[in-house]
Amino acid sequence: MARTLPNVIVTGTPGVGKTSHCELLAERTGLKHISINDVVKTRECHEGWDDEYQSWVVDEDKLLDAIEDEVKQGGCILDWHACDLFPKSWIDLVVVLRTDTATLYDRLSARNYNETKLQENIDSEIMEVLLQEARESYDEEIVVELQSTSAEELDTNIDRIEAWLTQWKENNGSSTEAA
Repeated sequence: MARTLPNVIVTGTPGVGKTSHCELLAERTGLKHISINDVVKTRECHEGWDDEYQSWVVDEDKLLDAIEDEVKQGGCILDWHACDLFPKSWIDLVVVLRTDTATLYDRLSARNYNETKLQENIDSEIMEVLLQEARESYDEEIVVELQSTSAEELDTNIDRIEAWLTQWKENNGSSTEAA
């Protein structure tokens, strides 16, 4: 059965604004925001806590099983710092958020990231690790890189994603208007 609404991944280095984008996008479109971090915690899709990185060690199989039925129905915004584990058949758009390293440093410092975790994330952003992961995991035409440094960029990005959503609905016969 074809989905009547698309699934979108919003990914990027921690601190680039994924959750802010997802919350506003969900509010404006009615799509369901799924915070993968919350799913990992609440549905116990992990193998324990990593003290060095101050994060859960994700059990990817358990995570995919936990969200599969929901995502296959469509209309989901997946909010996570990685994207390569989600099957291509689930995903219609991959938004990779980027920001400059000075802004990222300030945002992660405000979250009290330890020096190891902070430096690893800065390095990841510099090396475009998550952008490359998205490009290697999904078809080129569904991967979009957007800048996320200011409130103005947030609004512009959401406008772009909404326009894409409208076009997706028209292309997939789920527009509310007659063709």
